[in-house]
Amino acid sequence: MPAPTREVSVTNRIDQPRAFDLVGDPLLVAGVGAGFEADLRYRVGEGHHEVGGAFDVGGGTGRHAQFQVRVDLGGVTFRLDRLVVQVFEISPGDGSEIGVASVPVIYGPRIVPGYTGYREHTVARGETLSTVARIHYGNAGLYEWLVRANPQLDDPDLLVPGQVLRVPLGP
Repeated sequence: MPAPTREVSVTNRIDQPRAFDLVGDPLLVAGVGAGFEADLRYRVGEGHHEVGGAFDVGGGTGRHAQFQVRVDLGGVTFRLDRLVVQVFEISPGDGSEIGVASVPVIYGPRIVPGYTGYREHTVARGETLSTVARIHYGNAGLYEWLVRANPQLDDPDLLVPGQVLRVPLGP
């Protein structure tokens, strides 16, 4: 009598983007993973809308390999700035999602129209978010873009000299 088989969930890892990276469109997702018959899935969403698909990785079941997937987000109208990037395998046993790797990111095109990337700004003594917005956008009222792009700010009214802020940019 053959030994019973058991399903083993493999480790999948997302190396790019990193947690709370400010990302654009297209989104590049990279990491290391393995899937049944070398098949993995991805999903990017925020609870209201999402985009997903499948890709091949490695040489087959149980073999880990690097992957990079280009995800086109242009056709999706997200409601929120924060998205979750996920990579996972579909269980051949019961169809459930296994080996799920998740990374939260900030979606730049929701913050700045025509988002093209960001600049880093090191906070100087006495600067406020309004000051930083005036320096980079010519409009102190756009400080909200800075708040949305920098979730690490515990208190947006309290900036610390030397703190590095991401300043999302458009055309």
